[in-house]
Amino acid sequence: MTSNSTTTVFVDRLRSRQQTVGYWVVCDNPVATERVAMTGYDYVCLDAQHGLMEYRGLLAGITAIDAAGTAALVRVQANDPFWIAQALDAGARGVIVPMIETVADAEAAVAACRFPPAGHRSNGALRAGLRIGPSPARANAEIACIVMIETSSALRNVAEIATVPGIDAIYIGPSDLRLSLGGATPTDPAVDAEFEAAVTAVRTAAAAAGKAVGIHCPDGVVAARRVAEGFDYVSIANDLMHLEHSAKSHLAQAVGETHTAAKEVAPDTAR
Repeated sequence: MTSNSTTTVFVDRLRSRQQTVGYWVVCDNPVATERVAMTGYDYVCLDAQHGLMEYRGLLAGITAIDAAGTAALVRVQANDPFWIAQALDAGARGVIVPMIETVADAEAAVAACRFPPAGHRSNGALRAGLRIGPSPARANAEIACIVMIETSSALRNVAEIATVPGIDAIYIGPSDLRLSLGGATPTDPAVDAEFEAAVTAVRTAAAAAGKAVGIHCPDGVVAARRVAEGFDYVSIANDLMHLEHSAKSHLAQAVGETHTAAKEVAPDTAR
């Protein structure tokens, strides 16, 4: 695979705000990740922030996604040059940087993603050099810097964040955003109105700045609704969630819904 294939196509599509659909992976299981990546998603994102993988798992996951011919993204652990460089050096096509709240945060993320003079990323991309580049300038042009909006502070600053040079896309983290708006849980319906207003505000700010805007979705149905609303890209659920749902579904089919429900309430009954 060369830098003219998956990498360039994905980044170009993102920057031109063409519709893309991705999948989220939290498990350190490269074989399963490769299989998911072969199903037709435009990108697969490995979650290093809340996922269950360390660097070796991250590297193996990116390699597996590459083998499937799909773009690999990484949600990094934090807005820190070390974690950003590690993911990019491993060959990620882009990073999703969490907890961006200010213009300064966004500028720091951009600087960590780009080689000089556009930033301060250190030159040592041993594996990434096989996939992205070959020059630092080409690498700068071929990787995506995506920043997350997921707090009330970020919401107040989103219009300015979206205009920061070098930001390729905005990404909404719905769980933290809902909590930041006063939700008791990441899915609390009591703040639905405030949450949807915030989602619209982020989408509008990104569009005004000419930046792609995406959002995490629990399933394909919600993803389709978000695309219809005007989102440029969407990520769907995660592998661990789908494994659990599939296992529960097959168990229910095998033994009956009543038996499954009884098993689910048994711990409460025992107390």
